[in-house]
Amino acid sequence: MTTLAVRLAPPRSRAVARGGFQVVCAVFGSFLIAGLAQVSVHLPFTPVPITGQTLGVLLVGAAFGPGLGAATAGLYLVWALVGLPVLAPNPDGSHDVGRAILTLSPAGVTGGYLLGFVAASALIGWLSRRGWDRSFRSAIGAMLLGEVVVFALGIPWLMGALDVGARRALAWGLYPFVIGDVLKLLVAAALLPGAHRLLDRFRPEGI
Repeated sequence: MTTLAVRLAPPRSRAVARGGFQVVCAVFGSFLIAGLAQVSVHLPFTPVPITGQTLGVLLVGAAFGPGLGAATAGLYLVWALVGLPVLAPNPDGSHDVGRAILTLSPAGVTGGYLLGFVAASALIGWLSRRGWDRSFRSAIGAMLLGEVVVFALGIPWLMGALDVGARRALAWGLYPFVIGDVLKLLVAAALLPGAHRLLDRFRPEGI
């Protein structure tokens, strides 16, 4: 099984073109995540905003595969670390940037989620390479596992950054996001099999 990006990439015999294609994918994917991050809602009782960026992470991981998917999510973090306003905006419209976003402090409260994006992209890409993105049912499983990884890293980090217990961290960092993240994973799980079917019509595997 191959991912969408591998199916669209130039053949391995054209190493330069294939490398360029991967660079373009990584840049495009990182800015897709960044664009979706700007779609955000701040709830008054939690420092973690509801954003669309997780949808981008799910799509990038599934479409690009483990290596390129993780590299793309990592590039998204690099943009934020070097000062680009790619993270979800704060209530006042400003953007967190720099090394502080990955510190165990109030300034880096979402750092665990950001690192979770990289791990989730790798996992979803690994599952997609094994065909999990070819049907809606299996794609749901892949996306759900990716979401679990994001929260598995995000919630403990939130606890450390704000020095709060598990109950409060779950109330701030998990429960408000369940419905939205379920909808996002359903959208991603529907798009990937559809994209493969569309590609099968115009570019069957093996041709």
